[in-house]
Amino acid sequence: MDNILLKVSGMSCGHCVKAVEGSVGALSGVEKVTVSLEKGEVQVEFNPEAVSIEKIKETIDDQGYDVA
Repeated sequence: MDNILLKVSGMSCGHCVKAVEGSVGALSGVEKVTVSLEKGEVQVEFNPEAVSIEKIKETIDDQGYDVA
């Protein structure tokens, strides 16, 4: 498993956390998603053979948030 820490802007509430955790967590190959509103960060534990970092970023972007 790999870990990535992404800076994400636009998240401001519990709904944002659920939207990101739910969408990224539903991706095949994603083991764990942790969102920090205070830091504007999303930490993802994933299998790089099953899902790409680009796909993870795209999924967050599709929810309306900006990945730095």
